[in-house]
Amino acid sequence: MILYDYYRSSAAYRVRIALNLKELDYQQQTVSLVAGEQRSAEHLARNPQGFVPALQDGELLLTQSMAICEYLDERYPETRSFLPSSIADRAKVRAMALLVACDIHPLNNLRMLKYLVSELGASHEQKTDWYQHWVYQGFDALEQMLDANAGDFCFGDQVSLADISLVPQVYNAHRFECDMSRYPNINRVNENCIQLKPFMMAHPDQQVTE
Repeated sequence: MILYDYYRSSAAYRVRIALNLKELDYQQQTVSLVAGEQRSAEHLARNPQGFVPALQDGELLLTQSMAICEYLDERYPETRSFLPSSIADRAKVRAMALLVACDIHPLNNLRMLKYLVSELGASHEQKTDWYQHWVYQGFDALEQMLDANAGDFCFGDQVSLADISLVPQVYNAHRFECDMSRYPNINRVNENCIQLKPFMMAHPDQQVTE
């Protein structure tokens, strides 16, 4: 199994967590987003969008981090599940996970930030304001959802797809100096997650950077 990866990619970070939670052996191949390797013909053959991650599992090549995480959950059911057993509870977990992955992250990823600066002429301060605005809007809603659903983790006391999505976004929120003091539920859940070995091993500081 090969993960085409970049250490600071939130989407790739999610998949590293999922692979580690499933206790799967995998090789990592860095695709440097800073050097533009995601636009190489070689990588575009893997992922026509030019994104990371991409995951090669035997003959199967997959893209899109949330699809990869759910694939791993279904393909390797022997270890912990990322989703609860009931239909309603699975929908609640997906709602929290997708709030991060679909509503916060796409507005704040590297290509968006580069566009703001290079094409629209945004200053560093404007770029930071943009980033923080969308984090706060998403985290304000997620904090309320955790009021209703969280235990030790986003949904009760078991790690789920929601936690896999949340932790990389909190990491980036700290990088961009977001005021996280306003989110006690998010901070508590994140702290519980990052104490677990699969999350520790997936952290950007533990990866090959280039």
